Amino acid sequence: MEYRYLGQSGLRVPALSFGTGTFGGKGRLFAAWGNTDVAEARSLIDVCLESGVNMFDSADVYSAGSAETILGEAIKGRQRDSLLLSTKLSFRHGAGPNDIGSSRYSLIRGVDKALARLGTDYIDLLQLHGFDAGTPVEETLSTLDELVRAGKLRYIGVSNFSGWHLMKSLAASERHGWTRYVAHQAYYSLVGRDYEWELMPLAQDQGVGAVVWSPLGWGRLTGKIRRGQPKPETSRLPGSAEDGPPVSEDHLFRIVDVLDEIARETGKSVPQIALNWLLQRPTVSSVIIGARNEQQLRDNLGAVGWSLTPEQVSRVDAASAVTPAYPYWHQRGTYSERNPAPV
Repeated sequence: MEYRYLGQSGLRVPALSFGTGTFGGKGRLFAAWGNTDVAEARSLIDVCLESGVNMFDSADVYSAGSAETILGEAIKGRQRDSLLLSTKLSFRHGAGPNDIGSSRYSLIRGVDKALARLGTDYIDLLQLHGFDAGTPVEETLSTLDELVRAGKLRYIGVSNFSGWHLMKSLAASERHGWTRYVAHQAYYSLVGRDYEWELMPLAQDQGVGAVVWSPLGWGRLTGKIRRGQPKPETSRLPGSAEDGPPVSEDHLFRIVDVLDEIARETGKSVPQIALNWLLQRPTVSSVIIGARNEQQLRDNLGAVGWSLTPEQVSRVDAASAVTPAYPYWHQRGTYSERNPAPV
């Protein structure tokens, strides 16, 4: 397994990390993803650790907290300092007026509850699941800084932030000398390259590592979905497509056709090629893989240890390219000399 620095921090994380969205299976959305129990989770974690994947990502809203609980049970008896635990909070997790957001109240309570569910006394990486416009960034960041100083958190990051959300927060941290965000857990895939428009240049400039979620495009790049064929029942897509990013069928199949060509050339699977492409992208620190079973997990783990050729990368780039929103199309055209793409 390759290990990379998480942004400009000194923490090295595996190029592939394991997501626990399939743990628990509670609620409509997560039931469509999977229903892994503790025994199955232990087996999957064993496979991960054998391959050098030692970072496990969760969230308080995954199956209403059950994913964190199952992860905590599954790692019992293992050497804690050999594992990296990552989780997220700030989405609504109850009916109360403070059961949402990144206020001092919500963060302190949320971290304590996550620690209890995970069965640990510290979290290696805590990420805000989304930007809370109702709480001043100074309140959020000062609280996170206190939690780091208290030893409950090692590193902090965000997820699903806009560029200005992240930059405003980084500026506040620098101004006050508070702990800085080093990671951005962002959606990025061959069928969703919006991350490249603004967030990637920001990440490169500011030293924020991308932790990529849904790298297979919400189940679209598993190799199970092809032109003229019905969607597979075992995919997450039929049960949760409306919750994920929209993708036109023409765009999807144009990409899948090229992935199939390269699969024949390389002997690799479609998911392995899609994941390998991401691992070659600027600012990517770790790509989160998920799996319902050991077969899926082992296939995803086969994305490392080799690389697409520059010619193959160019073909995939061309097939997945779309016109960026303004002002990015303008910056990349008329003014590209002064707005180079990240490398």
